[in-house]
Amino acid sequence: MARSATEIVHDVINAAVVDAIVALKDASQGLPNALIRDLASIHANTAFSDLPSAVQKAVAASVRNAFSQLQKDGYVIAEAKSVLAPAPRPASTSVVGRGDRGPRRAPPKPGGVRRPAPDKGKR
Repeated sequence: MARSATEIVHDVINAAVVDAIVALKDASQGLPNALIRDLASIHANTAFSDLPSAVQKAVAASVRNAFSQLQKDGYVIAEAKSVLAPAPRPASTSVVGRGDRGPRRAPPKPGGVRRPAPDKGKR
């Protein structure tokens, strides 16, 4: 039975975390203070380049393993723009020019229709 992508990614992430922990332990060379220092330096905003080199190598290997595992189980890895069909374009409609619609009028004011002032013949 084929495994779902969710199951594969779950297994890959679990393996990546374990590999990173083992890499941290190996990088400390059995010194507990070095291990604690390396662990304390990792936080939510730690960039990849800020990780110890052993952890960087373990993460890189885990990423390669993840893509290999997904491809081995029949999943296709590709850029979204190469897989998605282009969005359909709306039908071309002609734009009505201002001259075809007549003059623009201001919206009516509250309180009724606006009437022109009566001409009292002053000029």
